[in-house]
Amino acid sequence: MLTLKTEIRTKADKLENIRKAGKVPAVFYGKKEASTPISIPKIDFLKVWEEAGESSVVALETPAGVKESLIQDVDLDPITGVPRHADFYVFEKGHKVEVELPLEFVGVAPAVKDLGGVLVKVLYKLKIEAMPKDLPHNILVDTSSLANFGDQVLAKNITMPPGVELKEHPEEVVALVSAPREEKEEEPAPVDLSTIEVEKKGKEESEEKPDETKPSEAKKEVPPA
Repeated sequence: MLTLKTEIRTKADKLENIRKAGKVPAVFYGKKEASTPISIPKIDFLKVWEEAGESSVVALETPAGVKESLIQDVDLDPITGVPRHADFYVFEKGHKVEVELPLEFVGVAPAVKDLGGVLVKVLYKLKIEAMPKDLPHNILVDTSSLANFGDQVLAKNITMPPGVELKEHPEEVVALVSAPREEKEEEPAPVDLSTIEVEKKGKEESEEKPDETKPSEAKKEVPPA
């Protein structure tokens, strides 16, 4: 089991100082576990997070004893992608937990390989329930049964690992194969040459026509005295 050493932090501990010290602010809580703020060495947390993800049991070593938990949520810095905060869910020993596990698509769909279809992944996580010790890292989805356009993999079609129970709706579509889109070439609209000639002719006539509103520049005749 993966293990992390933790330190209890108080409200007086500034998060900025904790991060500068190379630690990740975190909190653990559960159905029968009060919310407790902690801090964890960042290097250790990154190693465990990479291996455990959000589906493997992580033992938190605390002053109150070992707390078996799951990484519930990780807040990342939007610029650097470095974890800024982590939530751990402490489950009751001897009880099943309900979580969402990531899906890994395996196999080759004949409708994609032979017919040029497109594999559409509808779901990327699946709700399951299991004892903490039986939790797999992910759920495998075999797409090799998709032989024709429109074929689907439903939640009920996925083989669950031992000790794992599906909690997703059985008829939920997980993946399907769609036919490739046919791109139609757009024909250019015909050009009406007669319209262009009429417009040009009208323009020439307007340019040749004298401006009747312009006052005459001719000299007025002076009547004889």
